[in-house]
Amino acid sequence: MITMIAAAAENDILGKDNDLVWHLPDDFKRFKKLTTGHHIIMGRKTFESFPKPLPNRTHIVITRNPDYAPEGVIVVHSMEAALAIAKEDSQPFIIGGGEIYTLGMPYAECIELTRVHGDFDGDTYFPEINSELWQITQQEKHLIDERHSHAFTYITYLKN
Repeated sequence: MITMIAAAAENDILGKDNDLVWHLPDDFKRFKKLTTGHHIIMGRKTFESFPKPLPNRTHIVITRNPDYAPEGVIVVHSMEAALAIAKEDSQPFIIGGGEIYTLGMPYAECIELTRVHGDFDGDTYFPEINSELWQITQQEKHLIDERHSHAFTYITYLKN
């Protein structure tokens, strides 16, 4: 099952200047729990936003640059090539950024979305989720607390 995983504001903002615009420790834990042991597909800018490759995951980076070759990752030049490499994985994850989510939307069968409650200023957007194609199957709300300055909801969508 090809799954997109993202955290997006109510106005679909994902981030600004290649960084997140919020800090949600529980969302990081959920991301780690869901993606560990799987292939994670991302764009070059998303990969370069990490201090180092994430442990216990196979990194597939999509880039137009034919000379891009960081250590410890598989570099491809299309979503189709990335998915072909990840085909043995029962649940590869598309993890961003904005362009990669747009490329991945036609292939995705599941979206694990953390909806951050609020509108934010940013330069990267999650694509629109067409309610005729996607059905919400699970929701879990989280309120503001001492570790989270924004309320958020985990939402699982499955393609109809």
